[in-house]
Amino acid sequence: MRHSRPASLNRGLGLGADVDAAERTHYPWRPRAMRAANLPSGAGPDLGSGVAPLAPDDRIHALDALRGLALFGVLAINLETEFRVSMFQAFIAPSPDRGLGRLADAGLEILIDLKALAVFSLLFGIGLAIQNQRLEHHRHRTVLLVRRLLALLVLGLVHLFLIWNGDILAEYALAGLIVLPFLFAPIWLLAGASAAFFILYLAMPMLPPIVSFPTNAWMLDHVQAADRVYGSGDFGQILRFRIEEVSALLPLHVRIFPRTLALFLFGALMWRAGVVSEAERHRRLLSSSALLCIAAGLLGTLATSPREYWGWPSLGRDYVWPAAAILLALGYASLVIVLLSSSGRRWLAWAEPVGRMAFTNYILQSLLLGWIFYGYGLGWFGRLGPVAGLGLVVLIYAAQAICCQWWLERFRYGPIEWFWRALMYGHRPAFVRGFPDRATA
Repeated sequence: MRHSRPASLNRGLGLGADVDAAERTHYPWRPRAMRAANLPSGAGPDLGSGVAPLAPDDRIHALDALRGLALFGVLAINLETEFRVSMFQAFIAPSPDRGLGRLADAGLEILIDLKALAVFSLLFGIGLAIQNQRLEHHRHRTVLLVRRLLALLVLGLVHLFLIWNGDILAEYALAGLIVLPFLFAPIWLLAGASAAFFILYLAMPMLPPIVSFPTNAWMLDHVQAADRVYGSGDFGQILRFRIEEVSALLPLHVRIFPRTLALFLFGALMWRAGVVSEAERHRRLLSSSALLCIAAGLLGTLATSPREYWGWPSLGRDYVWPAAAILLALGYASLVIVLLSSSGRRWLAWAEPVGRMAFTNYILQSLLLGWIFYGYGLGWFGRLGPVAGLGLVVLIYAAQAICCQWWLERFRYGPIEWFWRALMYGHRPAFVRGFPDRATA
Protein backbone atom coordinates (compact mmCIF):
# COMPACT_ATOMS: atom_id res chain seq x y z
CA MET A 1 0.00 0.00 0.00
CA ARG A 2 1.32 3.41 -0.91
CA HIS A 3 0.86 6.51 1.18
CA SER A 4 1.63 10.17 0.65
CA ARG A 5 2.68 12.73 3.21
CA PRO A 6 -0.18 14.92 4.42
CA ALA A 7 -0.42 18.18 2.51
CA SER A 8 -0.13 20.15 5.76
CA LEU A 9 3.30 18.65 6.40
CA ASN A 10 4.42 19.50 2.88
CA ARG A 11 3.25 23.08 3.33
CA GLY A 12 4.97 23.30 6.70
CA LEU A 13 8.24 22.30 5.06
CA GLY A 14 7.83 24.51 2.01
CA LEU A 15 7.22 21.58 -0.33
CA GLY A 16 4.57 20.90 -2.92
CA ALA A 17 2.52 18.04 -4.27
CA ASP A 18 5.33 17.04 -6.62
CA VAL A 19 7.28 15.71 -3.65
CA ASP A 20 4.45 13.34 -2.80
CA ALA A 21 4.53 11.93 -6.32
CA ALA A 22 8.29 11.46 -6.19
CA GLU A 23 8.14 9.77 -2.79
CA ARG A 24 5.45 7.37 -3.95
CA THR A 25 7.87 6.30 -6.66
CA HIS A 26 11.02 6.00 -4.53
CA TYR A 27 9.64 5.14 -1.07
CA PRO A 28 6.43 3.13 -1.66
CA TRP A 29 6.97 1.02 1.48
CA ARG A 30 7.19 3.86 3.98
CA PRO A 31 4.18 5.27 5.89
CA ARG A 32 3.44 8.86 5.07
CA ALA A 33 4.68 10.23 8.41
CA MET A 34 7.93 8.29 7.99
CA ARG A 35 8.93 9.72 4.61
CA ALA A 36 11.46 12.41 5.22
CA ALA A 37 11.15 15.92 3.92
CA ASN A 38 13.23 16.48 0.82
CA LEU A 39 14.99 19.38 2.52
CA PRO A 40 17.54 21.57 0.77
CA SER A 41 21.09 21.35 1.98
CA GLY A 42 22.45 24.11 4.18
CA ALA A 43 23.98 26.93 2.21
CA GLY A 44 24.70 29.55 4.84
CA PRO A 45 27.25 29.87 7.63
CA ASP A 46 25.00 27.97 10.03
CA LEU A 47 24.51 24.23 9.57
CA GLY A 48 20.74 24.59 9.94
CA SER A 49 20.24 26.70 6.84
CA GLY A 50 17.31 25.42 4.80
CA VAL A 51 15.67 23.59 7.69
CA ALA A 52 13.57 24.94 10.52
CA PRO A 53 12.04 23.38 13.61
CA LEU A 54 8.73 21.69 12.94
CA ALA A 55 5.91 24.20 12.78
CA PRO A 56 3.46 23.97 15.70
CA ASP A 57 0.56 23.12 13.36
CA ASP A 58 2.47 20.11 12.01
CA ARG A 59 3.18 18.51 15.37
CA ILE A 60 1.73 15.14 16.35
CA HIS A 61 -0.83 16.05 18.99
CA ALA A 62 -0.93 12.61 20.61
CA LEU A 63 2.77 12.77 21.45
CA ASP A 64 2.47 16.26 22.93
CA ALA A 65 -0.49 15.23 25.09
CA LEU A 66 1.23 12.03 26.22
CA ARG A 67 4.33 14.03 27.14
CA GLY A 68 2.19 16.49 29.07
CA LEU A 69 0.47 13.70 31.01
CA ALA A 70 3.80 12.00 31.77
CA LEU A 71 5.11 15.29 33.13
CA PHE A 72 2.45 15.15 35.86
CA GLY A 73 3.81 11.78 36.96
CA VAL A 74 7.40 13.02 36.89
CA LEU A 75 6.43 16.05 38.99
CA ALA A 76 4.59 13.87 41.51
CA ILE A 77 7.49 11.44 41.97
CA ASN A 78 10.13 14.17 42.11
CA LEU A 79 8.22 16.18 44.70
CA GLU A 80 7.18 13.25 46.88
CA THR A 81 10.39 11.20 46.90
CA GLU A 82 13.22 13.59 46.03
CA PHE A 83 12.30 17.12 47.16
CA ARG A 84 9.94 16.52 50.10
CA VAL A 85 12.40 14.07 51.71
CA SER A 86 15.85 12.73 50.87
CA MET A 87 15.81 10.45 47.85
CA PHE A 88 17.69 7.87 49.95
CA GLN A 89 14.86 7.72 52.49
CA ALA A 90 13.02 5.09 50.47
CA PHE A 91 16.04 2.74 50.55
CA ILE A 92 16.45 2.53 54.32
CA ALA A 93 12.90 2.05 55.66
CA PRO A 94 9.30 1.73 54.50
CA SER A 95 7.22 4.87 54.65
CA PRO A 96 6.07 5.55 58.24
CA ASP A 97 2.86 7.18 56.98
CA ARG A 98 -0.50 5.65 57.79
CA GLY A 99 -4.05 6.20 56.57
CA LEU A 100 -4.31 8.53 53.58
CA GLY A 101 -0.56 9.11 53.60
CA ARG A 102 0.14 5.40 53.19
CA LEU A 103 -2.50 5.16 50.46
CA ALA A 104 -1.00 8.11 48.57
CA ASP A 105 2.48 6.63 48.92
CA ALA A 106 1.33 3.23 47.67
CA GLY A 107 -0.60 4.73 44.77
CA LEU A 108 2.42 6.68 43.58
CA GLU A 109 4.73 3.71 43.76
CA ILE A 110 2.35 1.26 42.11
CA LEU A 111 0.94 3.48 39.36
CA ILE A 112 3.54 6.19 38.66
CA ASP A 113 7.03 5.53 40.06
CA LEU A 114 9.40 4.63 37.19
CA LYS A 115 6.43 4.45 34.81
CA ALA A 116 6.21 8.18 34.05
CA LEU A 117 9.94 8.35 33.42
CA ALA A 118 9.71 5.29 31.18
CA VAL A 119 7.05 7.04 29.09
CA PHE A 120 9.38 10.02 28.77
CA SER A 121 12.20 7.73 27.62
CA LEU A 122 9.92 6.16 25.03
CA LEU A 123 8.89 9.60 23.76
CA PHE A 124 12.50 10.74 23.57
CA GLY A 125 13.31 7.79 21.32
CA ILE A 126 10.33 8.62 19.10
CA GLY A 127 11.51 12.22 18.97
CA LEU A 128 15.01 11.19 17.89
CA ALA A 129 13.55 9.09 15.09
CA ILE A 130 11.35 11.99 13.94
CA GLN A 131 14.32 14.37 13.88
CA ASN A 132 16.38 11.85 11.95
CA GLN A 133 13.58 11.40 9.44
CA ARG A 134 13.04 15.12 8.88
CA LEU A 135 16.75 15.64 8.20
CA GLU A 136 17.19 12.58 5.98
CA HIS A 137 18.26 14.52 2.89
CA HIS A 138 20.16 17.26 4.72
CA ARG A 139 23.91 17.01 4.20
CA HIS A 140 24.59 17.94 7.84
CA ARG A 141 22.04 15.58 9.33
CA THR A 142 24.42 13.74 11.67
CA VAL A 143 26.13 16.93 12.79
CA LEU A 144 22.80 18.56 13.61
CA LEU A 145 21.62 15.55 15.60
CA VAL A 146 24.90 15.34 17.51
CA ARG A 147 24.76 19.07 18.19
CA ARG A 148 21.21 18.70 19.49
CA LEU A 149 22.31 16.02 21.95
CA LEU A 150 25.47 17.87 23.01
CA ALA A 151 23.40 20.97 23.70
CA LEU A 152 21.07 18.84 25.83
CA LEU A 153 24.10 17.45 27.68
CA VAL A 154 25.36 20.93 28.53
CA LEU A 155 21.93 22.07 29.69
CA GLY A 156 21.53 18.88 31.70
CA LEU A 157 24.88 19.32 33.45
CA VAL A 158 23.97 22.90 34.38
CA HIS A 159 20.68 21.62 35.79
CA LEU A 160 22.42 18.72 37.56
CA PHE A 161 25.04 20.76 39.42
CA LEU A 162 23.45 24.19 39.85
CA ILE A 163 19.71 23.48 40.24
CA TRP A 164 18.97 19.86 41.22
CA ASN A 165 21.04 16.69 41.23
CA GLY A 166 18.11 14.45 40.30
CA ASP A 167 18.51 15.57 36.69
CA ILE A 168 17.72 13.09 33.91
CA LEU A 169 18.64 15.30 30.93
CA ALA A 170 22.37 14.55 30.98
CA GLU A 171 21.66 10.81 31.02
CA TYR A 172 19.23 11.23 28.12
CA ALA A 173 21.86 13.10 26.12
CA LEU A 174 24.48 10.38 26.66
CA ALA A 175 21.97 7.64 25.87
CA GLY A 176 20.92 9.54 22.75
CA LEU A 177 24.51 9.64 21.50
CA ILE A 178 24.73 5.86 21.89
CA VAL A 179 21.38 5.28 20.19
CA LEU A 180 22.08 7.70 17.32
CA PRO A 181 23.97 5.21 15.08
CA PHE A 182 21.08 2.74 15.38
CA LEU A 183 18.75 5.27 13.75
CA PHE A 184 20.60 4.64 10.47
CA ALA A 185 20.42 0.83 10.86
CA PRO A 186 17.83 -1.60 9.46
CA ILE A 187 14.69 -1.95 11.51
CA TRP A 188 15.56 -5.50 12.53
CA LEU A 189 18.78 -4.29 14.15
CA LEU A 190 16.84 -1.59 15.97
CA ALA A 191 14.49 -4.24 17.36
CA GLY A 192 17.34 -6.56 18.30
CA ALA A 193 19.29 -3.84 20.10
CA SER A 194 16.20 -2.77 22.03
CA ALA A 195 15.54 -6.36 23.14
CA ALA A 196 19.19 -6.82 24.14
CA PHE A 197 19.18 -3.74 26.37
CA PHE A 198 15.87 -4.78 27.92
CA ILE A 199 17.37 -8.18 28.79
CA LEU A 200 20.51 -6.53 30.19
CA TYR A 201 18.40 -4.24 32.36
CA LEU A 202 16.37 -7.12 33.79
CA ALA A 203 19.49 -9.25 34.33
CA MET A 204 21.51 -6.57 36.14
CA PRO A 205 20.58 -7.76 39.67
CA MET A 206 22.37 -11.05 38.84
CA LEU A 207 25.52 -9.30 37.56
CA PRO A 208 28.40 -7.84 39.60
CA PRO A 209 27.72 -4.12 40.21
CA ILE A 210 29.65 -1.68 38.06
CA VAL A 211 29.40 0.94 40.81
CA SER A 212 28.72 -0.05 44.42
CA PHE A 213 25.54 1.23 46.00
CA PRO A 214 25.92 3.09 49.33
CA THR A 215 25.64 1.03 52.52
CA ASN A 216 22.67 1.30 54.86
CA ALA A 217 24.86 2.96 57.51
CA TRP A 218 25.97 5.61 55.02
CA MET A 219 22.39 6.24 53.91
CA LEU A 220 21.16 6.59 57.51
CA ASP A 221 23.80 9.22 58.22
CA HIS A 222 23.20 10.92 54.90
CA VAL A 223 19.42 11.21 55.37
CA GLN A 224 19.99 12.92 58.71
CA ALA A 225 22.50 15.29 57.11
CA ALA A 226 20.09 15.98 54.24
CA ASP A 227 17.31 16.87 56.69
CA ARG A 228 19.63 19.39 58.30
CA VAL A 229 21.26 20.90 55.20
CA TYR A 230 18.33 20.95 52.79
CA GLY A 231 15.89 22.05 55.45
CA SER A 232 17.82 24.97 56.93
CA GLY A 233 21.02 25.53 54.93
CA ASP A 234 21.73 28.56 52.78
CA PHE A 235 22.21 28.37 49.02
CA GLY A 236 25.99 27.82 49.24
CA GLN A 237 25.68 25.00 51.77
CA ILE A 238 22.94 23.30 49.79
CA LEU A 239 24.87 23.65 46.53
CA ARG A 240 27.97 22.07 48.07
CA PHE A 241 25.95 19.22 49.63
CA ARG A 242 24.09 18.62 46.36
CA ILE A 243 27.31 18.38 44.36
CA GLU A 244 28.85 15.99 46.89
CA GLU A 245 25.71 13.85 46.67
CA VAL A 246 26.07 13.30 42.91
CA SER A 247 28.61 10.48 43.28
CA ALA A 248 26.23 8.58 45.57
CA LEU A 249 23.49 8.87 42.94
CA LEU A 250 25.68 7.41 40.18
CA PRO A 251 24.72 3.76 40.92
CA LEU A 252 21.06 4.65 40.38
CA HIS A 253 21.85 6.09 36.94
CA VAL A 254 23.99 3.08 36.04
CA ARG A 255 21.17 0.75 37.06
CA ILE A 256 18.56 2.52 34.94
CA PHE A 257 20.78 3.31 31.94
CA PRO A 258 20.15 0.06 29.98
CA ARG A 259 16.41 0.61 30.38
CA THR A 260 16.76 4.14 29.01
CA LEU A 261 18.64 2.81 25.98
CA ALA A 262 16.08 0.06 25.44
CA LEU A 263 13.14 2.46 25.56
CA PHE A 264 14.87 4.98 23.28
CA LEU A 265 15.39 2.23 20.73
CA PHE A 266 11.87 0.86 21.16
CA GLY A 267 10.42 4.35 20.67
CA ALA A 268 12.43 4.75 17.46
CA LEU A 269 11.23 1.30 16.39
CA MET A 270 7.59 2.29 16.95
CA TRP A 271 8.08 5.33 14.75
CA ARG A 272 9.90 3.47 11.99
CA ALA A 273 7.16 0.82 11.97
CA GLY A 274 4.48 3.48 11.56
CA VAL A 275 2.65 2.49 14.75
CA VAL A 276 2.66 6.07 16.06
CA SER A 277 2.49 7.97 12.80
CA GLU A 278 -0.54 6.00 11.63
CA ALA A 279 -2.16 5.18 14.96
CA GLU A 280 -5.65 4.91 13.50
CA ARG A 281 -4.53 2.14 11.14
CA HIS A 282 -2.89 0.33 14.09
CA ARG A 283 -5.76 0.96 16.46
CA ARG A 284 -6.44 -2.72 17.13
CA LEU A 285 -2.78 -3.41 17.88
CA LEU A 286 -2.49 -0.41 20.20
CA SER A 287 -5.76 -1.24 21.99
CA SER A 288 -4.72 -4.84 22.56
CA SER A 289 -1.27 -3.75 23.74
CA ALA A 290 -2.78 -1.23 26.15
CA LEU A 291 -5.09 -3.84 27.67
CA LEU A 292 -2.50 -6.60 27.99
CA CYS A 293 0.36 -4.39 29.18
CA ILE A 294 -1.69 -2.56 31.80
CA ALA A 295 -3.20 -5.82 33.12
CA ALA A 296 0.14 -7.64 33.27
CA GLY A 297 1.95 -4.58 34.61
CA LEU A 298 -0.55 -4.00 37.40
CA LEU A 299 -0.55 -7.68 38.36
CA GLY A 300 3.25 -7.80 38.48
CA THR A 301 3.52 -4.53 40.40
CA LEU A 302 0.93 -5.51 43.00
CA ALA A 303 2.54 -8.91 43.49
CA THR A 304 6.06 -7.54 43.93
CA SER A 305 5.57 -4.13 45.57
CA PRO A 306 8.95 -3.36 47.16
CA ARG A 307 7.40 -1.92 50.30
CA GLU A 308 5.09 -4.86 50.90
CA TYR A 309 1.98 -2.72 51.29
CA TRP A 310 -0.27 -5.73 51.27
CA GLY A 311 1.28 -7.64 54.18
CA TRP A 312 2.59 -10.60 52.20
CA PRO A 313 6.15 -11.26 51.01
CA SER A 314 7.15 -9.59 47.76
CA LEU A 315 8.33 -12.35 45.44
CA GLY A 316 10.73 -11.65 42.60
CA ARG A 317 10.92 -7.94 43.30
CA ASP A 318 14.35 -7.58 41.69
CA TYR A 319 13.16 -9.01 38.38
CA VAL A 320 9.38 -8.90 38.06
CA TRP A 321 8.84 -5.38 39.43
CA PRO A 322 11.15 -3.63 36.90
CA ALA A 323 9.55 -5.59 34.05
CA ALA A 324 6.07 -4.74 35.33
CA ALA A 325 6.96 -1.04 35.43
CA ILE A 326 7.97 -1.15 31.75
CA LEU A 327 4.76 -2.98 30.81
CA LEU A 328 2.63 -0.41 32.62
CA ALA A 329 4.45 2.45 30.89
CA LEU A 330 3.94 0.87 27.46
CA GLY A 331 0.30 0.25 28.31
CA TYR A 332 -0.20 3.86 29.37
CA ALA A 333 1.42 5.13 26.17
CA SER A 334 -0.63 2.82 23.94
CA LEU A 335 -3.86 3.79 25.68
CA VAL A 336 -3.27 7.54 25.34
CA ILE A 337 -2.26 7.24 21.68
CA VAL A 338 -5.42 5.24 20.94
CA LEU A 339 -7.61 7.77 22.73
CA LEU A 340 -5.99 10.70 20.98
CA SER A 341 -6.29 9.11 17.55
CA SER A 342 -10.07 9.22 17.92
CA SER A 343 -12.64 11.50 19.51
CA GLY A 344 -10.77 11.32 22.81
CA ARG A 345 -8.52 14.17 21.76
CA ARG A 346 -10.98 16.81 22.92
CA TRP A 347 -10.78 15.40 26.46
CA LEU A 348 -6.98 15.49 26.59
CA ALA A 349 -6.22 18.54 24.45
CA TRP A 350 -5.45 20.53 27.58
CA ALA A 351 -2.31 18.41 28.08
CA GLU A 352 -0.82 19.27 24.67
CA PRO A 353 0.55 22.73 25.61
CA VAL A 354 2.16 21.23 28.72
CA GLY A 355 3.85 18.59 26.55
CA ARG A 356 5.01 21.11 23.97
CA MET A 357 6.78 23.00 26.75
CA ALA A 358 7.95 19.93 28.69
CA PHE A 359 11.62 21.02 28.79
CA THR A 360 10.74 24.45 30.19
CA ASN A 361 8.22 22.96 32.61
CA TYR A 362 10.74 20.40 33.88
CA ILE A 363 13.35 23.05 34.67
CA LEU A 364 10.75 25.39 36.21
CA GLN A 365 9.54 22.56 38.44
CA SER A 366 13.07 22.06 39.75
CA LEU A 367 13.49 25.77 40.46
CA LEU A 368 10.09 26.07 42.13
CA LEU A 369 10.41 22.91 44.23
CA GLY A 370 13.90 23.95 45.32
CA TRP A 371 12.51 27.25 46.56
CA ILE A 372 9.59 25.54 48.34
CA PHE A 373 11.55 22.80 50.11
CA TYR A 374 15.11 24.07 50.56
CA GLY A 375 16.43 26.34 53.26
CA TYR A 376 17.09 29.27 50.94
CA GLY A 377 13.32 29.39 50.30
CA LEU A 378 10.40 28.24 52.42
CA GLY A 379 12.36 25.38 53.98
CA TRP A 380 9.55 22.77 53.92
CA PHE A 381 11.99 19.87 53.50
CA GLY A 382 10.88 16.95 55.71
CA ARG A 383 7.86 18.89 57.01
CA LEU A 384 5.22 18.03 54.43
CA GLY A 385 3.25 14.78 54.36
CA PRO A 386 2.52 12.82 51.17
CA VAL A 387 -1.12 13.89 50.94
CA ALA A 388 -0.25 17.58 51.23
CA GLY A 389 2.53 16.93 48.74
CA LEU A 390 0.06 15.52 46.22
CA GLY A 391 -2.12 18.58 46.68
CA LEU A 392 0.89 20.75 45.91
CA VAL A 393 1.58 18.65 42.79
CA VAL A 394 -1.95 19.29 41.51
CA LEU A 395 -1.66 23.04 42.16
CA ILE A 396 1.71 23.37 40.41
CA TYR A 397 0.66 21.26 37.44
CA ALA A 398 -2.65 23.11 37.01
CA ALA A 399 -0.81 26.44 37.10
CA GLN A 400 1.66 25.21 34.47
CA ALA A 401 -1.17 23.97 32.22
CA ILE A 402 -2.84 27.39 32.35
CA CYS A 403 0.42 29.27 31.78
CA CYS A 404 1.44 27.01 28.88
CA GLN A 405 -1.86 27.60 27.12
CA TRP A 406 -1.45 31.36 27.54
CA TRP A 407 2.19 31.28 26.42
CA LEU A 408 1.67 29.24 23.27
CA GLU A 409 -1.12 31.51 22.12
CA ARG A 410 1.56 34.21 21.84
CA PHE A 411 4.82 32.34 21.21
CA ARG A 412 5.78 29.42 18.99
CA TYR A 413 7.87 27.56 21.59
CA GLY A 414 8.66 27.50 25.26
CA PRO A 415 11.73 29.60 26.10
CA ILE A 416 14.05 26.65 26.78
CA GLU A 417 12.68 24.72 23.78
CA TRP A 418 13.46 27.76 21.63
CA PHE A 419 16.99 28.04 23.06
CA TRP A 420 17.63 24.33 22.50
CA ARG A 421 16.53 24.63 18.88
CA ALA A 422 18.74 27.69 18.38
CA LEU A 423 21.76 25.75 19.67
CA MET A 424 20.96 22.85 17.35
CA TYR A 425 20.28 24.75 14.13
CA GLY A 426 22.84 27.51 14.63
CA HIS A 427 20.33 30.33 14.14
CA ARG A 428 17.46 31.80 16.09
CA PRO A 429 14.10 30.31 15.07
CA ALA A 430 11.10 32.62 14.97
CA PHE A 431 9.85 32.97 18.53
CA VAL A 432 6.82 35.25 18.44
CA ARG A 433 3.76 34.01 16.58
CA GLY A 434 3.15 35.75 13.27
CA PHE A 435 6.82 36.04 12.32
CA PRO A 436 8.15 33.56 9.71
CA ASP A 437 11.20 31.47 10.43
CA ARG A 438 14.28 32.63 8.53
CA ALA A 439 14.84 29.10 7.17
CA THR A 440 11.46 28.99 5.49
CA ALA A 441 10.76 32.64 4.82
